[in-house]
Amino acid sequence: MNLTVNLGKSTYNIYIEKGILPRAGEYVRKVFNGQKIMIISDDNVFPLYGATLMGSLIDYECHTLVLPHGELTKNFRTLPAVYSALLDARLTRSDLILALGGGVIGDLAGFAAASYLRGVKLIQIPTSLLAQVDSSVGGKVAVDLPQGKNLVGAFYHPKMVLIDPDVLDTLPQHFINDGMGEVIKYGCIKDAELFNSLCSHSSFEDLKADLTDVITRCVDIKRDVVEADQFDKGERMLLNFGHTLAHTIEQHYNYERESHGEAVGIGMYQITKIAEEKGLTAPGCAEKIKKALDIYGLPSQCGLPLSDLTEAITLDKKNLGGHLNVVLLREIGDSYTYPTNIDFFNQDISV
Repeated sequence: MNLTVNLGKSTYNIYIEKGILPRAGEYVRKVFNGQKIMIISDDNVFPLYGATLMGSLIDYECHTLVLPHGELTKNFRTLPAVYSALLDARLTRSDLILALGGGVIGDLAGFAAASYLRGVKLIQIPTSLLAQVDSSVGGKVAVDLPQGKNLVGAFYHPKMVLIDPDVLDTLPQHFINDGMGEVIKYGCIKDAELFNSLCSHSSFEDLKADLTDVITRCVDIKRDVVEADQFDKGERMLLNFGHTLAHTIEQHYNYERESHGEAVGIGMYQITKIAEEKGLTAPGCAEKIKKALDIYGLPSQCGLPLSDLTEAITLDKKNLGGHLNVVLLREIGDSYTYPTNIDFFNQDISV
């Protein structure tokens, strides 16, 4: 399957195909005619797929940087080590950075590509479900600060995205569940049919036969949204459904307890409950979301008082001039942005 993200000079293709990773070199040649490639990966992914990828890139001079796995690596303080590796390899603006990994590696390598020498070509090869359906597409790259997630970043589109569903076979169940948080999100915001299909299965194993189609549908939704709003000032905000609470939950536990997809699941359910109580969402939507979360092993609450999260919410990127845009559902498959302020979350409840 080949999808094209039409963004004028920044247009790129997304290839989704089982078994595409061993043939990555064929696709790299379509967009890169240089000689030197820096592969940035992590210590979970590279031992599994590094040799396969490099075996397809024998025509190039390849360098590698293998970083510790986990959200703590996506830290502003990691960047000097990345830049040093690029300098040691003598990477120039005519060379290529290739991100092989999940969302952490994609975001970090992407930001390094955007900022090193004011821009080096980038290819994304996402290896987690979350990265395949969401973070590898759309050009958002970033690192975290102690005060919050993704607070330093850029819009920097890759030259290409290669998605091989076969690599998901080696993912631990925890990371499958993590990715399903974002998959459910796409059904919630844009596609009731997708949401209902997810709820018609009994587990991820039951869904697996349809997984390539599910990934393709999620990517296609994101492609449409990004084409309509490249710089996240309008419709693209809908992709942040559940994220206002999710980012604060992740930060509260220093990115060591709930994963991103788990936190998104909690955020979607809890903000929908609040919205239903305020008459902003059709009754019953929160319980439908909880059903989907239960099917795919995702939590719906973290046990924190909502008041513990409100300070971090004030630093949310959607908080502009004291006005906070939260993403809500009219009903499943129909989302909208709701302008409000921090008082929206001033409730004496646990989430």
